[in-house]
This record gives sequence, structure tokens and C-alpha cells, in this order.
Amino acid sequence: MILDWKRYEETATLAAAEGIVMLSNEGGVLPLKKDSKVALFGRMQNNYYKSGTGSGGMVNVDRAVNIREGLEEAGVELDKELLAFYERFEEENPPLAGIGWGQEHWSQPEAELEDCFVEKLSGNNDTAVIIIARTAGEDRDNSASKGAYYLSDGEEKLLSQVTKYFTRTVVLLNVGNIIDMSFAGRYKPSSILYVWQGGMVGGTACARVLTGEVNPSGALTDTIAENIEDYPSDPYFGKGDILTDFYSEDIYVGYRYFSTFAPDKVLYPFGYGLSYTEFEIIPGRVSLEDGRISVSVTVKNTGSLPGKKNVIIYFKAPEGKLGKASRNVFGFSKTGLLAPGGEETLEICESLRRIASFDDDNRAGLKNGWIIEAGCCEFFAGGDFMSAVKTGEIVFDKSENIEELSSAFKPVRAFERFVPVLKDGKVSVGFEKVPLREKENIDDRLKYLAPEIPQTGDKGIKLIDVKEGRASMDDFLAQIGDEDLCLIVRGEGMSSPKVTLGTAAAFGGVSKELQALGIPTLCCSDGPSGMRIDSGKKAFSIPNGTCIASSFNKELTRELFVYFGTEMVGNNIDNILGPGINIHRHPLNGRNFEYFSEDPVVTGDIASAMLDGLHEAGVTGTVKHFCANNRETKRRFMDSVISERALREIYLRGFEIAVKKGRAKSIMTSYNKINGVYGSSNYELNTEILRRQWGFGGIEMTDWWANLDLPGNEPDKLRNHAIMVRSQNDIYMVCSSVERNMLDNANTYEELKKEDGLITRAELQRNARNILNYAMTTPAMDRLAGKGIEVEHIDCPFNDHGRKDEAGVFFDIGEDPVIDVRKVTDTSVSKEFTFGITCDDPGIYTLDFEASSELDPLAQIPMTLYLTSIPVKVVTWNGTNGEDVVRSEEIILMTKHVVCRLEFKGEGVTLKKLRLRKTGEIPNARA
Repeated sequence: MILDWKRYEETATLAAAEGIVMLSNEGGVLPLKKDSKVALFGRMQNNYYKSGTGSGGMVNVDRAVNIREGLEEAGVELDKELLAFYERFEEENPPLAGIGWGQEHWSQPEAELEDCFVEKLSGNNDTAVIIIARTAGEDRDNSASKGAYYLSDGEEKLLSQVTKYFTRTVVLLNVGNIIDMSFAGRYKPSSILYVWQGGMVGGTACARVLTGEVNPSGALTDTIAENIEDYPSDPYFGKGDILTDFYSEDIYVGYRYFSTFAPDKVLYPFGYGLSYTEFEIIPGRVSLEDGRISVSVTVKNTGSLPGKKNVIIYFKAPEGKLGKASRNVFGFSKTGLLAPGGEETLEICESLRRIASFDDDNRAGLKNGWIIEAGCCEFFAGGDFMSAVKTGEIVFDKSENIEELSSAFKPVRAFERFVPVLKDGKVSVGFEKVPLREKENIDDRLKYLAPEIPQTGDKGIKLIDVKEGRASMDDFLAQIGDEDLCLIVRGEGMSSPKVTLGTAAAFGGVSKELQALGIPTLCCSDGPSGMRIDSGKKAFSIPNGTCIASSFNKELTRELFVYFGTEMVGNNIDNILGPGINIHRHPLNGRNFEYFSEDPVVTGDIASAMLDGLHEAGVTGTVKHFCANNRETKRRFMDSVISERALREIYLRGFEIAVKKGRAKSIMTSYNKINGVYGSSNYELNTEILRRQWGFGGIEMTDWWANLDLPGNEPDKLRNHAIMVRSQNDIYMVCSSVERNMLDNANTYEELKKEDGLITRAELQRNARNILNYAMTTPAMDRLAGKGIEVEHIDCPFNDHGRKDEAGVFFDIGEDPVIDVRKVTDTSVSKEFTFGITCDDPGIYTLDFEASSELDPLAQIPMTLYLTSIPVKVVTWNGTNGEDVVRSEEIILMTKHVVCRLEFKGEGVTLKKLRLRKTGEIPNARA
């Protein structure tokens, strides 16, 4: 297998460029002319946000190309005096990093400029480019405040100044999610582009679009409203009871709401995006044959430059008894590069199910399921939902339930949901009571369970014998005793030394006994913006989810993920923890950068393209977070209360597409409750819908250290594995260690041995079967069988790509409480030192650093301590004139294996020894 890094980089650059969305281009200010002189404003020009924060963004790279570098490398003449100003400003005001998990600053204070300086710059340059930058991420939502969703005072002043003195102005939004766009009306910049977070090549992609090397072809995957209060979910997003979100807007999310009730509140519609050329969309044919609908359109480039065009097909189903949104996405496609005058015919063909609505209370009189109601279904083709033109229709003579399903996952708490009310020719929002659960599907769980397999003990059958057809899976499972059935449903991490060091977890063959049966130890790594490897090993950082989805290019996405998958194979990683495909229900969800869209069809189809690429490379992704992880604040305890219809049509639909179309092999449940039960323990979700109704045959895992509970009980996030297993969530992620001596750290074995316990042996065997069937498809299985594939790297930019374990040393605290750093590395000439810690006794520790410096006492060298890639402490060293000094910091060690990294902002400090002393217990901690 060959990984050509230049082609990998080029594909990622094109994906980032095609995801860029141009919202305006007055006066044809873009593309920049070859002789343009550009004044580049904004303090983040040298500090590009390559991704959002948290597990989906912690990719260790050598370099991320910032926007200044991208423009300079593209040959754009940038004003040197202004560049020097920002360089001086940054020396005096370095970016604020934030210390601790979820403590990053969402923006940085902007530099102040004198009016006379800006006026002078306008005389020396013909175009101004202004960078506005934002990040956000895991465990902490964005906020409706200045410097977050809104511009800061410094940014407002900068835009006011620049647009006052320059006639040609370009605003670049280096953000993970949409922000307030009211500034466009106040300052009227010539051009505005969402350049998103394009990974480590984002600056290059941005420059290609600005210079015209790439014609912008991205489109919004969200609706940008006039005000944040205009979003239908706003009254129900983290307001009132912080532990409960009632999804009262129901199916009317994003453009579905605005097209039906409030088109006048839209600034930029879903699907909107400009090009440097013009296109005409010529309606074609709409047909229904053998349960599939086909819509064809012809796209013609009527402008003067080559370009690509996204085409989104919308539909309006007959209103009927269920009530429908005015626009819904049916499917989408994208042309190739069309020369001026060139044209291409696109055909979008999808199942009839795409236009069905879910009846959750039999109001159509056809029972529970997916309903086509009698009447005319209209189809529209275009970019954005507001300008799409009618391209055809299909008339249904009678209403029909095309897929009858037993009810599942209904809420248990009463609330009201939106319904359309027609009065005086105008549609307005009305409310109705939501249907509540009448049946607990878990009561029938044993009825659908395969019989218990009698245990035989070890018969010498290895898992490779099952894979190669020499033995049955039943015969193999019969060998596994109760203890090991209780261990195989656990993952070990983070940074387990049983797999690639610094990754999220090991699972499958995690104990000696399981390995002896020939079960491979499988490796998963955080994603999906690239591999997070906490050992310090470098990896490629790809564009974020919103950026990729905004390209609307499924084939390019698939191609990018073939390269990504090949890189995974080269690092012995079987499974990347992504794509994240939760819905952009509200603009303030901190994790929206990982996710794709407010629309589930776009979400599901892009996720399927990603999975196709990974599968071609022989690996897979874990689709997450299943489901309704649409708010980060209190995400581990909150309850998302949603109607069955909204779940089926909006919040589950992307996952369903990924399972059926993308052939998903691995799914991660969410932290939050859905309709009263945690996703980790939810039988309705994990068995009834996912496996029985959708036919999913892969593995399912919890999110890391997820809560587990029975309704009405206090959550137990480490012990209650039995209720996780019986819901058919296969693997608990993660435990600090998975061996026989840790068996009692969860209740699975205890409940199995009870006469009326929570779990049966047949259920454990069922989950083990899921894990083993998956394990046989992995590169780890091939390696164990001596058939592993080697990756040949061509032009890899990381000189460490061949190294497997980047931590220079791994210490066991019990055996080595003092670490002699001098035996490992010379930190006086190194800016980074990585080492591992094994700790069998989690708790609060004091870490003593013994060091010296030949510099004088006025010298200052900051050192940041990272634990699993999270910055936890900053220690500033002064010169010591060669004398040894000791600095002490308190840290918390929660898992058995921890990768630590010390990063110096300069040279001159010589670390000599590190000492670890336990000084306290973690409240409520368990091993």
C-alpha cells in the first residue's frame, strides 16, 4: 500500500478550497488581480485555527499553513509595514491558549490601529483582507457574547476603520461554525467568505480561492438568520432547566422552519454560495420506478470562468394529515469543472423513502411508520432553498405506509411540539401534545435473543479458524468462559501500551486470556479531523466536518478518506472515532465544527462518502454520537426530550443513512439521555432501532467514561456495565486496565451469577459475537495472521512517520518514582520531551521538576505540561546561573497509562529529574 503525501496534501487542499463559501463579491473584488497590493488585517493572520478544540481537534502537526503564509506562497504582495505591525503586536501579546480541558479562548483580543495608519495603508494598497477567527469545541458551548458568536469590540472597530478607508474589502471567517452576520449590513464589505477550519493546509486552500486558482463552489450547510433568537430551537437550547432540552421545534429544524414559517428572517439561506462565474440550471425529468425516484437537471456555465456547481434537489410533500415542511432535501450532486459554455447533466436517484414522513401516532390511519400521503409532491432544483426552481412533480393517488415499524424511542415526559396552522392564507406556528411511550420494548428483549451457547472450555479453536472457515463462530464462542465474556465488553485506555501508544483505546483482545484465543488487540484513535496521537507523533490534520460538508462533493470526500485510511493503516490504527454526525440544531453548540449540517440527508450522505473511503483503505470509522448530542453544556447529565417523529426524520436519519448506505461498522453512543435513558444504556436505541429495524451488524461502544443507569437511578459511570450490555451497547470505553484481576471493578460478572441478575450469558455471548465479527475484518486481524499490509510513504512531511512509539520512555510509578531525564534526552537543546507514566493507583500527585539553567535570573522560559495532549500547567523557568532548583505542580492521574509532554518555548533549561508523589485521592474515583 502506497501513501503519496503530496497527493494526500493536494486532495485535502482541494477539499478545503471547495468547502469555502463565498457570501458576497460586490464589484468583482475577487479573485485578486495578479498585480494587487493587499493589506492583511487581523491578529490571527499568523495563528490559523486548523480545527475546533477537544478530541476532534487534537492532531499533532509540524505546521499548519496560516492565511498569511498561504497568500505569500501564492505570490500575493502583502503590505510589509502592516505585517511588521502584527509581528510586533504578537511578540508583546501572544495568543492566550487557556489551560485545562475545555478552557480555550474562543477568540483573541484584536490589535488596535490608529485611523491615520489605516488611511495611509489604503493609499498604498488596493485591497484589504480582514481575518475574523473563532474556535469552539468539546465540553463547552459557544456563547451569545462578544468575541464568540458576536464580533468583539476590537473586531467591530477594525471593520469600521478598514471599510471606511478601503473601497475593496474582503472578510475571511476562519471559524468552525456560523457566527452572527449582522456586521455585513453595518459595514458592507465587498466580499465575505467562510473559509472555515481547513486543517493543516487551510491557508493554502484559502489563498487558492482568493487568487482564483480555485473557483469557490462551497455552499452553506446551515441557514444564517438575522438574529440568534430567530432560530426555532433558541428558546429550548439550554434555557430553563439546564438538565432538560425539550425539542419543541420538532422536525422544523433550520431551513425546514424558515421555509415554512419565517422566510423573511433569513440573511443567507441553506445551500447558498457564490462563484466567480454564473450557472444556469435547466430542469430535466422526475420519474418514479421500482421504488426509486430519479431527478435529472442540466447545469450550464454561462459565465466567463471555469467552475463547479452544487445542485441540491428539494421536495415539498403533500401536506396531508401529518403536516410537512415547505422544503426538504431529497439529494444533491456536484458537477465537474465546467468551462465557459460547458454543461453537464446530473441525475440524483434515491429511494422513495427519502420523501416519506414518519407517523408516530397513527394520525394518517396507516399505523406507525414511514408514510407517503396522497397528493402532489413537487421537486425543486438549485443551490439555496429559496431560489431553487421547480423541476417536476409526482402525484400519489392514495396514501400508503411504505415501511411499517413498531413504535420505539417515544418520550415519557409530556411537552408540546410545533405544527403548521393555516389562517388567512398564512402559515404560522401552532402547538400540539407529543405522543408518549406506551410500551417498553426492553420488556421483550429475551424474545429476540439467540439461545445461550453451552460452554465447552478451550478446544484449541483460534479466531483465524473462524475467519478462514475451519470452525463456526458458535464453536469459538463456546470456548469463552464467563470471566472473559465479562472482560471482552471493556476497552482499555487511554494510551494503552497494548496498541499504538497515545491513542484512545485498545479493545477486543485486551486480556492475556482473550489474546490466547487468537483475538487481535484492536486500536482506535480520536478523530475525525485527523489522528490524535498523544505520544507526540505527528499526523495529518484534515479540514473539519462543516468545511468538508460545505463542498457538497461526495467523490472528493471519499478520495480524501482513502488517504486518511491509508495513514491509519501505517500507524496500526483500525478505527478512527468519527465522523461526528449530530445535527446543527443551534449555532451555539460548541462541537458543531465536527458535525456537518442542519440537514440529516447532507449529513448522512457525506458520512457515507467518508466511510466508503476508509473502507477502501481497509479501516473504518466510528459514527458518533448516537444520538441527539446537540449541546455540550452538562452533556453528561442532560436529557434530550424529543418526539419519535423528530428522532426518525431528523436526529436518527443521518445515522440510518450511514448504516444502510455507508455500511457503517462501528457506532459510538452519546453521553446524554434521550427521552429519559442514557444513550449508553438505551435498549430502544441500541437494539430495537439500530439492529432490529435498521439491520446494523457492527459494534457499538460508549463514549469515554460515559454514565450508565436505569431510569430513576443515580448514574454509575464505571460499574454498571450489565445494563450497557443488555441494551446491546457492546463495549465500555474505557477502563484503566482489562485483566482478570480487575473483574470486580464492574458489575457484569456479579449480575451474571445472580439467579435474577440484570444480564444473561446469552446476552454477553451476543455482544461478544458482535465484537468478534468486527475484529475479523480489521488490519489487526491480518497482522496477527501474518498478513499485515505495510505502507510505503512517499514524500512524507513528518520525519517521524516510521516510528511507532514516540514517548521516549515509559515509567511505572510504583517502580520508578524518580525519573532521571538526563538518561533519556538533553532538554537544554530540545523544545519538547515526551514520556509515559504507568500508574496502578490513580489519585492526586505532586510532580517535582528538578532543573538548572546557565542563563541569568532575568531570563524567562515558559514550559507547558500536557497530559494526554491537554495543557494542564504552565511553569515559567528563570535562569539559575547553573544551580539546581525544584518546582512542584499538582496533577491528577485518572487512568493507568498517561502520556506526558513537556513543551518549552525556548532553549536553555536542563531538566534533570522528575519525582512523583501521591498526595491525595480523587473523589469517587474507581480504578
